[in-house]
Amino acid sequence: MSRVSLTQYLVEQQREHGHIPGELRLLIEVVARTCKRIAISVNKGALGDVLGSAGTANVQGEVQKKLDVIANELLLEANEWGGNLAAMASEEMDTIHLVPNRYPQGEYLLLYDPLDGSSNIDVNVSIGTIFSVLKKRGNQQGVSEADFLQPGNTQVAAGYCVYGPQTMLVLTVGDGVAMFTLDREMGSWSLTAENVRIPEDTKEFAINMSNMRHWAPPVRRYIDECLAGSTGVRKKDFNMRWVASMVADVHRILTRGGIFMYPWDQREPDKPGKLRLMYEANPMAFLVEQAGGAATNGRQRILDLQPGKLHERVSVILGSKNEVERVTGYHAQG
Repeated sequence: MSRVSLTQYLVEQQREHGHIPGELRLLIEVVARTCKRIAISVNKGALGDVLGSAGTANVQGEVQKKLDVIANELLLEANEWGGNLAAMASEEMDTIHLVPNRYPQGEYLLLYDPLDGSSNIDVNVSIGTIFSVLKKRGNQQGVSEADFLQPGNTQVAAGYCVYGPQTMLVLTVGDGVAMFTLDREMGSWSLTAENVRIPEDTKEFAINMSNMRHWAPPVRRYIDECLAGSTGVRKKDFNMRWVASMVADVHRILTRGGIFMYPWDQREPDKPGKLRLMYEANPMAFLVEQAGGAATNGRQRILDLQPGKLHERVSVILGSKNEVERVTGYHAQG
């Protein structure tokens, strides 16, 4: 059976549906090609001397793994020269990276988490790359951090690549969610699922239970109800899943439903959450909503949040619509 390639899918989105201009199509293809290169490094593991710490820390003070640095550099180098971008921002860099003057400058802004789930690298558990594309506003010359501080509802594309038993690219350009699987022998992305839909109800939740004593009461209330199972108010048994890699956890939810929660906790009360709004929450919320799910910070729709800084953090509750609405409702009740 002949499968639809990523390029063919994007051309159809451009030509038949008018969802994306040619420059955006080319940008997505560059990111997808780079994810293939990252996948090769991930697959080599110890054979490629890519495991372990890089001996450096990122802007958040987190120790970087060798693969964090490698993936970040691959994405920078691949996207500098294409003429599609004005600038890039990464979870691993202090500030934005301008496209060098020697290259033509485009109208798009790329944000990415080069390697999500770094704690899983050395133990051979699924990790991934998350990306978000914005369009530069206004006609002013130059780019500043302020150009990136757009709410998630302005994203023109978002996606992630998960490096697991299969390497998969999951993408939205604002017209539903499509999944592509990397054919390692052919070196090409093939469409393997489209119009992905998240069931509105679920019996699975994903959260780090070791933090339970630090959660706010609405989160504890929801999880207590799940744990009570068929003997509690929910009248059904739940299973817990937690990979500690947002890409892997969200991929499971897109595939079969569920709710993912990384909430605020009282250990760092001044921080709204741990996950990054621009590099993780916004692109994942865009994908989840495009698949019929919901994504909030407990009180507001994530895609409506106005970022105040590049590395802003946020509480994240996303997945099956009815479950997300239940938790959000608990927050509203106080």
